[in-house]
Amino acid sequence: AAVSAPPLHLSEKDIGEFDTRCHVLPPLRSIADRDALRQGLADGVIQAVCSDHQPHGTDAKLAPFSESAPGIAGLETLLSLMLRLVNEGVLTLPQAIAAVTSKPAKILGIDVGQLGVGAPADICVFDPDGERCIDAQNLQSNGTNTPFDGWTLCGTVRWTLVAGKIVYQNNNENLVDDIP
Repeated sequence: AAVSAPPLHLSEKDIGEFDTRCHVLPPLRSIADRDALRQGLADGVIQAVCSDHQPHGTDAKLAPFSESAPGIAGLETLLSLMLRLVNEGVLTLPQAIAAVTSKPAKILGIDVGQLGVGAPADICVFDPDGERCIDAQNLQSNGTNTPFDGWTLCGTVRWTLVAGKIVYQNNNENLVDDIP
């Protein structure tokens, strides 16, 4: 089983007055449901966590809640949200990293998500203690639709390598477009 990261941190209470940034499918549920998802992840019943990255332009979230496009720009917050689960004592660091790397790869039957001789050098180097305040307007994604705008989270990516090539370094200084 798998879950996306937002329901591990949000509940229906975060929707408030129908905040379209919280319009996701499946919809956010109760705090008890959120806690059950967390427990399922900690116990290994839920094996993988995905970003469920669905970036939308501003206009897609301006409609009334039920008519707005569901989804959250989730790629850039995934690591920090997983580290928040570590800091809250829900997961260990190895559990959190495996849930977004080796376990999804195993489910999909692909030989990635692990370090080893001859394996692709697809690596994310991060500072687990580096704090950052999420600013939706500074997201690099095609969409800025995130309910985590203004949240202070730990975990800053320092480098990302794909096939051994640096494609991202510190705040997008060396972003490369030709990722294999």
